[in-house]
Parts: sequence; structure tokens; C-alpha cells
Amino acid sequence: MDFEAMNIFYKEKVPFFFLFNFDLSRGEILPLQQTEENNILYSTGEKGNFKQSIFPVKEIGWKKSPVPFEEYERQFNQVKAQIDAGNSYLVNLTFSTPVETNCDLLTLFYAGRSPYKLFYKNEFIHFSPEPFVRIEGDEIASFPMKGTMDAGIPQAEETLLNNSKEINEQYIIVDLIRNDLSIVAREVVVENFRYMERIKTNDKELLTISSKIKGRLIKEFQDRPGDIFRKILPAGSICGAPKKKTLEIITKTETHHRNFYTGIWGIFDGRKIDSCVIIRYLEKQDGNFFYKSGGGITAKSDAATEYQEMIDKIYVPVY
Repeated sequence: MDFEAMNIFYKEKVPFFFLFNFDLSRGEILPLQQTEENNILYSTGEKGNFKQSIFPVKEIGWKKSPVPFEEYERQFNQVKAQIDAGNSYLVNLTFSTPVETNCDLLTLFYAGRSPYKLFYKNEFIHFSPEPFVRIEGDEIASFPMKGTMDAGIPQAEETLLNNSKEINEQYIIVDLIRNDLSIVAREVVVENFRYMERIKTNDKELLTISSKIKGRLIKEFQDRPGDIFRKILPAGSICGAPKKKTLEIITKTETHHRNFYTGIWGIFDGRKIDSCVIIRYLEKQDGNFFYKSGGGITAKSDAATEYQEMIDKIYVPVY
């Protein structure tokens, strides 16, 4: 990837868009004003290049066909064996699920409500509740999200907050992100640990847990965002810890190609950089739709619970 292009645009204060897939084999960096003509539509909540609510949707047809539990459990057990052997503490295991819908990608994109959303060249859309990195001046911050639960379950908030597996997972990922930020920043601190958010979907309301880690950029990385992303990608929350070995485990275990799912995208608006993790992702392949989702596996994970979380995440935030 041409990370140097980010440095040049940033130095010249040219607003730009950037996108990287999971394994950094594909991506795009271009001036922000050229996104729409390149069939790229985006919104960060604060910034966007389209008008909202152009195609309201009255009712969504949505049928998902996840892998059978037996197949999920087979890959789950492979991951657990690696964790039990001490090769990883946390592995993000993901799957591709065929989805049937009465909507096209553009209709769903316009109708969906999310902190971040992207329509990319009629190839995929996504609706991410998870910021990746924000940079303003010499401050950098990251917001890893771990732990998702159906809000309709009795005592869901208390259960999610006190779940030992979810607590352990958040400790691991916060430590990983803190280490990643320490490569490019000093005074790295956890400003907010395990705060809860609610996400409305076309299917149900979900609860999720996030944390905020921030630091001040080391002088050599100030004004060089390309160098920063080169150092800290892929995003720790969607691979695991330790990162290098866990990426090897993911490559050996998963049977689908993530493509842009679990990559990142963002914009520089001329003043600050805002980016997100590409999750809640619907891809179009040969006229068919595939939704990609998963979750973090630790030593305390239960296959049935993780399988249900993977299915719960197959949604679009249209309501």
C-alpha cells in the first residue's frame, strides 16, 4: 500500500479518503472530493458526501443462512487448541453467511443508521459502531469494541458487564491496543475502560462494550499518518493477541476470505483523521449477498454462546 500518499496529502492539508482491506493487499487513497465520482459514499457521523434518507425502506426481507453449528464448532475447537497450547490469548474467529434480501446495497446503505457507514463501488456496504483511530493535533486515540449481547435477554446489561469471559477479553484487547499505540505515541493511558453502548438493528437491539485508549504522538510520527497506520495495522480488535501469531492462526483456521471485512477506512477532513473498523459488513459476490461476522475467542469461551453472537451480528441498522 502507498502509505506515503497519506503523508503527502496530510502535509499539504489536502482532505483525503483511505481504505485498507484486512491483509493490506487492497486499498485506496484519494482526495476526498473525488470519492463520489469513484462510486464511494461515506458517513462518519460528522462528515459525509451524500444526502441522508434518499431511499427509505418500509420493510426489509432478511433471511440469513449461517454455517451449521457443527462446522462452527470444528473451527472453534481448532482455535481453542491453539489457545490451550499458549500460542494465543485471544483469536477473532469469523465466518461468511449467505443472506437473502429484497434490497440492493445502495438502498440498504441509505436507509441504515450507524456512526460510520460506507458504500464502496457496489462491492460492499458496512455499518460500523466501532471507531478505530482518531488523530487530532498530536493526540491519538483508539476505541476497541469487545462483547456483544442481545439487549432483550433478562438482566442483559448486568450479565454482559459481569461476564468473566468478556472482562478477560476486554483486558487482553485493551492491553494490545495500548502496546500498538505505544509504538507511535507516548503517555499512553486507558481513559475509559468498558463503557456500554446500545445498537438498534432491523432484528433486535444489541448491547456492546468498548474502551478508550489515548496518547500523544512521538515527534517522528506527527504529520505522518501513513507511517502510523503502517505500524499499527491490522486493527488489534479484529485479529487478537499476540498479533503476529494470532494472524497465522486465523489464516490456517478460517475457510473464507475476509476481503475488506475487518479492514479499516477513514477520512482526513483537513484538520483531523477519523477512522473505523469495517464490521457489520455485507458483500456482493456474483449477484449474491454474504454477510461476514464473528467474535473473540478466549480460554473461557463457550462454542454455543460464541456461535449465537456471530449470528446476532448479522444485521443491518435499519429501523
